Amino acid sequence: MSTHPLIGWAVVHPWPAAGIAAATLAVLGAALWVTVRTARAIAWPPGPVLVAGTGALVCTGFGADTSWRFARDGLGMTDTTERAVLFAAGEIALFACAVMARANKTATSTDDAAGTTGVPGILVWAITGALVVPCYATSGIVGGTIRAFFGPVCAALLWHLAMGLEIRVARPEALSTGLPAVVGRELRERLLSRFGLANRDRTAEQITRDRAVDRAVHLAAVLELHPDGALSGYRRRRLAAAVARSGAGTNGEQRHRLLQQLAARRTSGQLATVPLASPWAGTPVPDEAYPRTPLGVTGAQLRTMDPLAAVRLVRAAHPEDSPAEVAALCTGYGVPVSETQVRIALRAGNQVAAAPAAPRPVLASEPEPVLGAGLRLDVESTALVHPEVQSRVPVLAAAGTRTRQVHARVPADDQTEPQHTAVPDAAHPVPAVPEYAVPHNEDIPESDRDVPDPDPLIEQARTEYGTAVPSYRALKTRYGIGQARAQRIRDALGGTT
Repeated sequence: MSTHPLIGWAVVHPWPAAGIAAATLAVLGAALWVTVRTARAIAWPPGPVLVAGTGALVCTGFGADTSWRFARDGLGMTDTTERAVLFAAGEIALFACAVMARANKTATSTDDAAGTTGVPGILVWAITGALVVPCYATSGIVGGTIRAFFGPVCAALLWHLAMGLEIRVARPEALSTGLPAVVGRELRERLLSRFGLANRDRTAEQITRDRAVDRAVHLAAVLELHPDGALSGYRRRRLAAAVARSGAGTNGEQRHRLLQQLAARRTSGQLATVPLASPWAGTPVPDEAYPRTPLGVTGAQLRTMDPLAAVRLVRAAHPEDSPAEVAALCTGYGVPVSETQVRIALRAGNQVAAAPAAPRPVLASEPEPVLGAGLRLDVESTALVHPEVQSRVPVLAAAGTRTRQVHARVPADDQTEPQHTAVPDAAHPVPAVPEYAVPHNEDIPESDRDVPDPDPLIEQARTEYGTAVPSYRALKTRYGIGQARAQRIRDALGGTT
């Protein structure tokens, strides 16, 4: 038995053959791995789209067979090359229009609408209608119907599903804006409204009750117009059945609805005489629910923003308004905020109420204090110390002790004859010294007590100073006397206060 030359060579050279086989398996494994990775990296459309696309290709091939036969028999394309190039013009045009329609639908789709196919979507159905003609021309009525349905018609439908199903899967709530879709939705809504099914949040039982209410209102209105008619008994029985079916006897809401509709129907004739205000009599145009802001931002835009950001925008438009006024403006624009939130947004802080001024205490009048027998205190206060008794020499607290001075006077009826003082010289008048400036015995130095009159220091000072008038400080330092004695000596020397 003869063997293949490769097998014989492998038997003769086992090691080279094993190396070649291992290298071939490695290359095939690497190619398979790269193919799998590439296939996984491709963003494949959903499974329904792939199935619809596969069916569309098969139906397009079925229609292409019809076009191949029609090109030879109906169009006279006997040359095989010519027919191979031109027979599938309709199928290629159908596929191209389907792709373009898919691109238009994707470009015009939004969150609320699925987009429109545009002119390519219309051309898909126009080309489908044109491809139906070869089907009947090739196979007659019966065979042509089969060829037309499973050929161009199914191909157009499956291409439509394959190109548009992905958008519907991604956004099931998206609505198509094409003319057939719009007409279909409108007819569906009108049909549901005609049968009383427009309100879809009702149960079947509630729909039955509502219909019974409408029927009872109609029968009651007819019986009111024809109480003794030939069909009055029949209508009364139907009215009773409708009222029982409506549940008005046990359901307050149904009973209220029945009575309201019946009252509206019975009094409908009053609509002709209801007084109404003329719309031409200068009726003011109603304001917007939420006025526009001076910044050009509408109330709807403010309501979509964060309340604190909206507060800052309104404050920027009204910088002179207080936080309370800004809160009122924001509420008017549809952003209900409080004054506290406005202060937080503007970083204005909390308003501190001004504390009321405390009333100044009013001293009650009291009787004058009396010390001893017939003594009365005279307390006087002055704002400043008189210049003549001011001392420019600082006085230390430890320099001497002073006691509090209390001025007391004896009533006039108990006083003795006051001591007469010498009349001052007219050339050198002695100025009047205030009572508070006259020192008392406890504050007078010992050298100033029991000074003879005239004071011997006057002549001594006149001898030492001559015509110069010394200061109080110089006299007090020179002779070691007090303020009152230094003042008398200076006045005698011709000094003035």
